[in-house]
Amino acid sequence: MAEPPPDTPAAAVFDDGKAPDALRTIGEVAKALGLKQHVLRYWEEQFPTLRPLTRAGGRRYYRPEDIALVQQINRLLHHEGYTIKGARQALLAAAGKPQPAASDVAPTPAPSLPAFPAPSPAPSPAPGLALSPGGGEDEVIEALRILAGHLATIRDHLAEAVAD
Repeated sequence: MAEPPPDTPAAAVFDDGKAPDALRTIGEVAKALGLKQHVLRYWEEQFPTLRPLTRAGGRRYYRPEDIALVQQINRLLHHEGYTIKGARQALLAAAGKPQPAASDVAPTPAPSLPAFPAPSPAPSPAPGLALSPGGGEDEVIEALRILAGHLATIRDHLAEAVAD
């Protein structure tokens, strides 16, 4: 029997004595697949086909088909280099759901950002300025005030750009 390539994820191994078709908690699935629980929760948001059963209190129970889907997502994202969007499309294509043709989807132009004036450079501290306590604190404080002013200007420009 041929061994899988070294970069192929292993099948989930459950050493809990449950039947292979038993429901598994998010912790059991995460441990078996070497993933963090928050990653599985995030994937539930990003992949509409991943919907484990939820009971009172929001406790998740993964069915064998959910676990298989998590393994597919893990393989696509971590072993084949897909982005989340690409993995989602690959899963939909594998399920036989039609993908919109490229000609059917109008490209959304990126919003243009207004040109910002270049901020004036912060004054350079004098050569040899000591930054230790008690040495040159006034110069450092003044430079930080100037920097804070530049950051406030940038924040205001970004707020205007987002509002447009």
